[in-house]
Amino acid sequence: MTDLLTIGETMVSLRTARPMRLGGDAHLSIAGSESNVAIGVSRLGHQAAWVGAVGNDEPGRLVQRTLRAEGVDTSRVRFSDESFTGFIAFDQPSHDITRVSYHRRGSAGSTVTADECIAALEATQPRLLHVTGITPALSATTRAATLAVVRAAFAAGVQVSLDINYRARLWSRSDAASAVRELLPHVHTVFSSDDELDILTDATDPVADLLGSSSVDQVVVTAGGKGAWAHTASGTIHRPALPVTVVDSIGAGDAFVSGYLSATLDNLSPDSRLDRATTSGAFCVTATGDWESLPTRPDLTLLTHTQGTALR
Repeated sequence: MTDLLTIGETMVSLRTARPMRLGGDAHLSIAGSESNVAIGVSRLGHQAAWVGAVGNDEPGRLVQRTLRAEGVDTSRVRFSDESFTGFIAFDQPSHDITRVSYHRRGSAGSTVTADECIAALEATQPRLLHVTGITPALSATTRAATLAVVRAAFAAGVQVSLDINYRARLWSRSDAASAVRELLPHVHTVFSSDDELDILTDATDPVADLLGSSSVDQVVVTAGGKGAWAHTASGTIHRPALPVTVVDSIGAGDAFVSGYLSATLDNLSPDSRLDRATTSGAFCVTATGDWESLPTRPDLTLLTHTQGTALR
């Protein structure tokens, strides 16, 4: 039995500190929304498992090795001889702008099947299943897999969370809405940025509509520097973004989700869930990388110190 199971695509990432067309040094790592969350949850002291497919190639081995080094269970990962490991490139055309390029069409990650996901669900017996709107956008196969595993988890009494994570380069908003809305009857917690709520529902009050007409009992809405709101039947809680120096905002949403889900696994109150989520998100943006600066449990109090403090 594990605490959290998540499915999705993890890619090799390349980062340059200037426009990539100029060449020069690049940093090699991995990136993937769902595996970022798994790493974050693992660092906070929980058992996390990730299910996906990578190429039977060196990039795929890098994905496996990195996740295993972070304590994430990769025993259900499939290595494909027919498909390659996708990769994502980050470069900086300006000091405060990050440009993202994907190379993933036809990748191994887009071939994950419903049978694989359900087998992983049955084998790991998670307390929480986490999915995003990225995975069903990759292919018809992964869309069917996401829906099947969410339905199976919900039927088995597993808590299910969904992060909308809309990617315009993968599909249109209407296609995203069609896929995401078929998941909602089997989801308990929804994470959405404030500009993604229309994907979930056409209602003029999307939060009220979600809480009143589906299985959803928590709607968590983020708005960057304005902070985040957690909506439940008991009311709404707001937390401002923590005052930190932003170095790289990539991965902040996944960090936020990992903190929230960690606090959920600890059976904390909605207030404490939002506190841990905003803290985890703040850690992520203080350094470059999708997951590298995610906090461990002892780290969570560090941001209460004045910036520049030396802990001796």
